[in-house]
Amino acid sequence: MKRVAKAKTTMVMNRRTALTGLLAGGTASCATTPTLTPFQAELAPVSGVFACGIASGDPQTDRVILWTRISDDEGNTLAGAQEVRWEVSKDKNFSTLIANGTATTSPAQDGTIKVDASGLEAGQSYYYRFIRGDSTSPTGVTRTLPAGTMDKARFAIVSCSNYPFGYFNVYDQIARNEGLDAVLHLGDYLYEYGNDGYGGSIGKDLERNHQPSHEILTLSDYRRRHRQYKSDPSAQAMHAAHPMIAIWDDHETANNSWKDGAQNHSPETEGDWETRRRAALQAYYEWMPVRDPEPGRAREAFFRSFSYGDLLTIGAIETRLMARSPELSYTEVARTVKSPEDLENFKKNRLNDPDRQMLGATQEAWLEEMLSGSVKAGQPWRLIANQVIMGRTTAPDLTPHVTEEEIIALEAQWDQARAFIQASTLGLPSNFDAWDGYPAARQRFYELVERATDGDSGMIVVTGDTHTWWANNLTTDKEENIGVELGVHSVTSPSPYDKSFLGGKGAEYALLTNQKNKDVRYLNGENHGYIELEITPNKANARYIAIDTITSPEYNAFEKAAFTISKRGGAARFSGSDGLSFKEGFLF
Repeated sequence: MKRVAKAKTTMVMNRRTALTGLLAGGTASCATTPTLTPFQAELAPVSGVFACGIASGDPQTDRVILWTRISDDEGNTLAGAQEVRWEVSKDKNFSTLIANGTATTSPAQDGTIKVDASGLEAGQSYYYRFIRGDSTSPTGVTRTLPAGTMDKARFAIVSCSNYPFGYFNVYDQIARNEGLDAVLHLGDYLYEYGNDGYGGSIGKDLERNHQPSHEILTLSDYRRRHRQYKSDPSAQAMHAAHPMIAIWDDHETANNSWKDGAQNHSPETEGDWETRRRAALQAYYEWMPVRDPEPGRAREAFFRSFSYGDLLTIGAIETRLMARSPELSYTEVARTVKSPEDLENFKKNRLNDPDRQMLGATQEAWLEEMLSGSVKAGQPWRLIANQVIMGRTTAPDLTPHVTEEEIIALEAQWDQARAFIQASTLGLPSNFDAWDGYPAARQRFYELVERATDGDSGMIVVTGDTHTWWANNLTTDKEENIGVELGVHSVTSPSPYDKSFLGGKGAEYALLTNQKNKDVRYLNGENHGYIELEITPNKANARYIAIDTITSPEYNAFEKAAFTISKRGGAARFSGSDGLSFKEGFLF
């Protein structure tokens, strides 16, 4: 393993939460003062006014979103309209201002401020800050999109930061990584559970309990949870150090969400789904450094693109709230599939139903136009920021590998556990919540990629959600390679492929899944971390940067694995690897 750095930082269950729950045997607001490293201390708020820190994101060639929140010394929203000055400079001392102005906020925005700072130059780094009276915010660094010829672009790929499960050491490590063009956050920036839900017991041990203590349902609840996550010093350091391009997944609203509901939402006890979704999205747009939707555009239509000179375009897609059909269940399989004929009927009429949606027609049309424009611009690469695993992954037969006692233990946390293990004998997907649960929608996506790029896809898909490291080939129904997928582990959320899973058989489960699926080139559930992705005109290098603990603010970081991606026949393909074990290397 290659050493990177040493640092210090200060329910209703579903398949993922239940499996990861087997791995488990305080409270903060933006006004708290956690222990900071010297690195973080330079970025720390000088007063309670800007105690939630600063952030930037959604860069364009001439502008970028700047974010902060103002409050009293206890973190409370100030009454009435409040004015704040903002400044952008090329030098840290702000001796010459490139752009500046004033912005107002009120309790209607929960005291948050977002500025679309314009008049900037392409491909430049800038310092920014906010001022209110005698109080000055920390100084942040942001960067605009480049134009023209580029020799490389570097990104940090990250997802799944669950506050109770541990310290955000991964964020701290990203903050220390200089020279990044942007951080791509692939969703699950926060989690909706209460202290009696997913991760709650670990949160009590680490004194990182969720606020509010109950599952979040209302606008006030979602705002308070965002405020808590913005209180974390490592999160503040990462946001201050780099601009962010963010997409949401499910937990920003509720687990396994879809267009008209969510697995972790009960209309009988938790009210109207649309009301909850509206509250979650309002809080998200208030608290994240992202552009608000254009007038007339639905808030859930959260897809957009970012062009990096003549090198690549990032397509940030939305697969949850705009068009997604309901998730299939393993319980349905166990109840209805009793014969080979039943299995074929399920695959044809349920799993492969062409009406099942992930992107929806509007987004598919946008995506095709965006990809076509990238090819016409002469860019060799297309990078898709995606929520859930896209590569085809059939579940291995688990019945010889688990005992009845282990099934019972898992069943106590997840009511589909026995059905899932039974279904693993049928050659069905290992995760219905992934693209595997929507194969017709995935094939439509691949077909539009082929049309838009005319055989020169150059497509790299980066994916979060599973709390697991992946390297996958992406192949069409005709077994044609159309790109590659890089799956990132989590900031804190535990992996169902961790060696502790299934009574110490998690690593075996990962190898079985790898062996079963030729499109899965690498699969590992150990060690939280992020992907450092560097793209040049001729190749891409992906370094899987891992940390050794999240239960202590003392941690070590190291390179866990690395992959080289080249283009062959117009498609992105893996052309090298490093750091794999003997078995992993053999299966790669």
